[in-house]
Amino acid sequence: MIAFDLECIRGHRFEGWFDSLDAYEDQREKRMISCPYCDEADVRRVMSPVAIKRSGEDLPAKGGGETIDYTRLAREVVHYLQNNFEDVGHKFAGEALKIHYGVAERRNIRGSATDAEEKMLKDEGVEFLKLPVPKIPEDKKN
Repeated sequence: MIAFDLECIRGHRFEGWFDSLDAYEDQREKRMISCPYCDEADVRRVMSPVAIKRSGEDLPAKGGGETIDYTRLAREVVHYLQNNFEDVGHKFAGEALKIHYGVAERRNIRGSATDAEEKMLKDEGVEFLKLPVPKIPEDKKN
């Protein structure tokens, strides 16, 4: 058995259990899978926010052999975000709306938003990605 995180076209997320990926695909094509919240049969697989890894263990890369250093990878992602996205802080929702509606110049931004602001952005059709980015103390930037 395999579990997939699924989402209907209305944005409801739920979990489905299948014998295999082929079984999921077959059932989806036949519209046998429906959202438990709204009964919508137009569903798709979405990335799962859960991964299991034993502490201190690097997982093998796809294809085996080489391992992935997740700590280094996380550091590189944070570094990339800091250098390539403008930090608008708590004004994120307002800036994202301005960009979405063409009032402000299109650019990469990062910042924070409340749950209510996130819901409003989603309702307005503003695409954003929520990432937990740790604060790195100034004396430990490398």
